[in-house]
Amino acid sequence: MTPGSATITSPWFVRPPSEHPARMFCFPFSGSGASAFSAWPAAIDDVEISPVQFPGRENRLGHPHYGTYENLAAELVGPLEPLLDRPFTFFGHCAGALPAYETVLRLAELGLPTPDRLFVSGQPAPHDASRDRMLTMSEPELRAELESFIRGRGIEPRPDMIDMGMLVLLRDHAAAGAYRRAEPAAVPCPIVVLHWRDDPDVSLDELQGWRGYADSVESRVVDGGHYDFMDAPDELLELLTSWR
Repeated sequence: MTPGSATITSPWFVRPPSEHPARMFCFPFSGSGASAFSAWPAAIDDVEISPVQFPGRENRLGHPHYGTYENLAAELVGPLEPLLDRPFTFFGHCAGALPAYETVLRLAELGLPTPDRLFVSGQPAPHDASRDRMLTMSEPELRAELESFIRGRGIEPRPDMIDMGMLVLLRDHAAAGAYRRAEPAAVPCPIVVLHWRDDPDVSLDELQGWRGYADSVESRVVDGGHYDFMDAPDELLELLTSWR
């Protein structure tokens, strides 16, 4: 039995582990799931792409919601541990960067392997997370935001689609609103902060707070808008595998 074979049926991962020599675990943004990475290839330059499926959405809709990012990190460590048998990185987009960060802290606390890199995309640092404009939105405003996002993906949203999406988004929104870190807690790995050049909501200056979260913090600017990561642009994928 290979180290990863016992986790093939784990609900936390939508793809079974492969024999690639390195892995990248991908954390989705609020209101979304592992399908946010469906356009990403299964592997890039011998790095296995492993989207993480949070409970309470998509094929895990019937599973209890994680509640807080700290809980999510604590619950993820067990299923994750058998897959840490080779070099790996974390990628988290928008609010997904926050549980990715918390998971790194949890791994370090437990003396488990930590990522070679933590990539955070379009998300201010944890102590600045409460500035997210979506946290000030009412439920009707969030619904309109969700409809706009779906139309932006080329899909005309049906009412039942929006209702299901709101069920997930409101619970994730509550977790984001409850998350607080008054000051940085450093992780034992380099952080690469990604800014999307055409992102109207998050500026490069708003990402500078990550500089207190690791000994090595690098900022990179990528062409595209806030959700263009979903299309797996070559520039992004090349950057994400350049650590090898």
